[in-house]
Amino acid sequence: MCRRGGIIRGSPRRTPFRGAGTLAVGGGAVLAWGHFEAGWVRLRTLEVPLPGLPDELAGVRVIHLSDLHLGFPSRAARAVERAVDWAASLDPDLVLVSGDLLSRPRGERPLRELLARLPRCYAVLGNHDFAATRDPFSRPAALRDLSPARLLEDAAETVELRGRRVQIVGVDPRSYRLGEARPERLADPEADLRILLCHFPSVIDRLPPGAFDLVLAGHMHAGQINIPRPGGKIRLAHMRWRYAEGLYPRPGGMLHLSPGLGTTFVPFRFFARPEATELILVPRE
Repeated sequence: MCRRGGIIRGSPRRTPFRGAGTLAVGGGAVLAWGHFEAGWVRLRTLEVPLPGLPDELAGVRVIHLSDLHLGFPSRAARAVERAVDWAASLDPDLVLVSGDLLSRPRGERPLRELLARLPRCYAVLGNHDFAATRDPFSRPAALRDLSPARLLEDAAETVELRGRRVQIVGVDPRSYRLGEARPERLADPEADLRILLCHFPSVIDRLPPGAFDLVLAGHMHAGQINIPRPGGKIRLAHMRWRYAEGLYPRPGGMLHLSPGLGTTFVPFRFFARPEATELILVPRE
């Protein structure tokens, strides 16, 4: 600071308005990224090693989709459309959808249009399909028949693939939340491959050893809102859950937990990209 001609000069002071402007710009950038990431879908292919897989079923391709949450205004709807385009173009052996198809009933029409494009599609519902959630924006939908897709509500269906019997069992989220679901009772010990569809990944810890070969679940959104840190992430959604995303070999079967495609509560994702996954089944050596 110096004095010249009676005028005191010094470094300019930061005003509260300038600091608030910086915060506003930074906050806007963060929200813009979260909005962008909600539609930035990852299309991933994973090999899934399964013990005892018959040679005829080696290379079977299963598309796993989850947590579409249609009807809620979000850029995630673009991720869902891109995922369905990709899945349909691959012409997989099976398409399996593990729940939370809708967040609001107005999403039912686009849901049916999208499912109709998917070959050999089986689905279960999730808690958001009944608005059994703390999400204030969720509304219940009266989903029943999803033809041509097959909706499994505590039910099983067996299909033939490459001359082998493949059983698909689906869990109703209502009976699961009440503690009444017993999917292992539906498992066919004579099937060459047993697949379980359940919205909640914790089902894997309720299954007896060897009940299923493959278990597909969603619900977690890979955290949806994450804060990166050295060695991992702080997942702000479902912080206490054991499973977040990816493959988990467990006694009850190999769990694949999808990061999902949609969003809930807020139309953003941070360090939790939406994902559609092609699972290629291979024998475990």
